Amino acid sequence: MSDDPHQRAAEFHELAAQAHRAAAGHRDKQHHRTGQEYSRQAIEHANKAFQASQEAIRLAEQPGEVTWDFPKFILALYV
Repeated sequence: MSDDPHQRAAEFHELAAQAHRAAAGHRDKQHHRTGQEYSRQAIEHANKAFQASQEAIRLAEQPGEVTWDFPKFILALYV
């Protein structure tokens, strides 16, 4: 994944969209348990996308050069 916070947020949004599409496909086929898992995964990705978007906005609003520990930020999303 990208080091750019805006690109990272977009990638999380795409992961969420993919999981939503997969969940919808499984619901159409009456695979409810699998569909529920994809829905749960989609919600997790959507939440991470929102957090990454908020961080990108916060960093964009800071004056001057932005330096931050990107790997530590990403790890924080998964804890």
